[in-house]
Amino acid sequence: MYLFKRKEELERHLTTARNEGKHIGFVPTMGALHQGHISLINAAKENSDLVVCSIFVNPTQFNDPKDFEKYPVTIDQDVQMLTEAGCDVLFLPSVQEMYPDGLTAKMHYDFGSLETVLEGAARPGHFQGVGQVVHRLLTLVQPDKLFMGQKDLQQCLVINRLLKIIQSHVELVMCPTVRGNDGLAMSSRNLRLNATERINALHLYKGLSEIKRQYQKENLKTLKENAVKELTANGFEVDYVELISILEDGSVIFPENAGVTPLYAVVAAKEVSSGVRLIDNMLL
Repeated sequence: MYLFKRKEELERHLTTARNEGKHIGFVPTMGALHQGHISLINAAKENSDLVVCSIFVNPTQFNDPKDFEKYPVTIDQDVQMLTEAGCDVLFLPSVQEMYPDGLTAKMHYDFGSLETVLEGAARPGHFQGVGQVVHRLLTLVQPDKLFMGQKDLQQCLVINRLLKIIQSHVELVMCPTVRGNDGLAMSSRNLRLNATERINALHLYKGLSEIKRQYQKENLKTLKENAVKELTANGFEVDYVELISILEDGSVIFPENAGVTPLYAVVAAKEVSSGVRLIDNMLL
């Protein structure tokens, strides 16, 4: 596996690959890799000639500076995992390399209502930061396909909107959420949970599973209220539990009944004892 820290070196390598007719698959990450990330690498390998992964903890997408400071960093382990998975190229830039002119946004992206609901409402400015870094990475890598996980469902919708804004021909491939044997969605933030907190975090998965089991029998408002009560009773501060449907243009609506398909249950809540904020979703 080739490892590049400078943009010029990466671009030179990928230009050669493109001139050889190779199709490039790209997996952007913030490191602290787990099997969910490796599933994206595997999907990219199956659908590309050359797989590029980036590891960059992007400061502009953290609306809470403390969250940025606490984000887990496991570079040595990440490099080993990518090597064993057969990744071809790792791009490991510094903040200075990605933002040579400082962190002030050069462009505002019109993500529409996606910035005012769910994660957009809970984390003001978050998606603008995501747009900044992904736009820069896409310009550097120029992939044919971009691989991202369903766990970050709203982020996938935002990136799909970004691709239209910048008139990119990159194909976004959304891959299924990877879960542990206990059902917990794999997340880099899980590294900040101790054994007891991890067990408690399963309430997100259990809540989504209960909504899926009951959503044809109960009205949606009751399902959401019951899930919030259950999470609150088990030591969570709940940002939202919602049932959403995604329109053809990538925007989100909040149906009042179960007749709208496809329907997703989405949740975001902070595990109070650890202070770790977790998100998850499930297709009903």
